[in-house]
Amino acid sequence: MNMGGSKPRLLGEARRARMLAWLQEEGSARVRTLADAFDVSEVTVRQDLETLEAQGHILREHGGAFLKSLPAQVRSMALQNAGHMEAKRQIGIAAAAMVDDGASIILDAGSTTTEVAANLAGRHDITLITNALNIALMLGAEQGFDVHLTGGHFKAPTLSVSGNRSAEYLRGIYVDRLFLATAAIDLEAGLTYPALSDIPVKRAMIEAAREVVLVADASKIGQRSFTALGGIDMVDVLVTDTSIREEDCSAIEAAGVRVVVA
Repeated sequence: MNMGGSKPRLLGEARRARMLAWLQEEGSARVRTLADAFDVSEVTVRQDLETLEAQGHILREHGGAFLKSLPAQVRSMALQNAGHMEAKRQIGIAAAAMVDDGASIILDAGSTTTEVAANLAGRHDITLITNALNIALMLGAEQGFDVHLTGGHFKAPTLSVSGNRSAEYLRGIYVDRLFLATAAIDLEAGLTYPALSDIPVKRAMIEAAREVVLVADASKIGQRSFTALGGIDMVDVLVTDTSIREEDCSAIEAAGVRVVVA
């Protein structure tokens, strides 16, 4: 399920950067899992984890490693990815404006989709399905919201649940609109993510939605992460910010995606 259908063979610093992104997405990982995913030996993975630990990013444990900041982050209900927040706030406002009273929606987990959720208060008769614990807590007590949380494996960095059980929850469900998150957007590689566990969930979300709205700040355009979900053509609308380049906007629209600039 990774990009190009074969395991990426990355060298040194680039491989460690991808491993760190994996841990920032999943919270922890086993040495054997990383060795299989990156097509390197377990010895190489241990050396990479030693380097990441020396840099202060992670803590190693027997057979694996976990993100150093994780306990404090979960206690404070903070999301790992907090960059480009002003752009994400503007995207959240624009995306939330697409939700009318009486709508049924899926909100994916992520910092940008959290901004969408933050701007939905005051709507009425909304059916909301999410895999994000923070979004469920944010809107679960709001009058006018019927909130459903998928099951699955808890992912601390994204305050979400994921995996095949989460995907199975969505089978046979149909909603008006999905607000989808991504780590990176590339016209050739499509939508890509740091790790594997979210891919089945995101595919099930897309299958459940009449319209797919991708919410992503422009810094993600032209980037590639580790694992591919699919082409940009699986998206109906991209809501992004004013820093999107004109040539990127034109290329995405040429692929059949409507671009909304917040």
